[in-house]
Amino acid sequence: MTSIALFVSMFLSVGSMYWGYFHAGFELASRWILFIGIFWIFSQWRHWNWVSSFVLFGFVIFSAAGLIFGFDFSWMMAGSVFALVAWDLTDFRRRLRFSAIDDDTLGMERRHLARLTLLTLIGLTLVSLALFLQIKFTFEWGVFLVIVAVFGLVQLIGWFRRQIK
Repeated sequence: MTSIALFVSMFLSVGSMYWGYFHAGFELASRWILFIGIFWIFSQWRHWNWVSSFVLFGFVIFSAAGLIFGFDFSWMMAGSVFALVAWDLTDFRRRLRFSAIDDDTLGMERRHLARLTLLTLIGLTLVSLALFLQIKFTFEWGVFLVIVAVFGLVQLIGWFRRQIK
């Protein structure tokens, strides 16, 4: 469950950052972002957990540079937020490997993902509110939010169903 959320977060982070740079006309930088994303996915497959810290740092730098150059605020923030989520899930997945046999790892995993999903949805809601107040809410951002909200709601419904049983 954590691995799926990790790869979805990585995909959303790379995709958001790529779209923000590509849409601004920086094709070379967007190709580098794709290259970094492919390496990041490969590193998770090989369990090189240290790569996530460097990618998080790099994506925050990419995001800050994009904001300085006047790129779309929403895509830069989404790229950074999902890079942070992926970094957190990488560390959480690493820590789960060291848990005891009698620990409720599935319960810990569900609770962590529920808290992280709620925190991410709150963050993206605040970004959307800021965009709406500045009248920069685009159609692409709306579609992106719908996709993220659907993933979050499906996860939340699944979590509630397991709690009721």
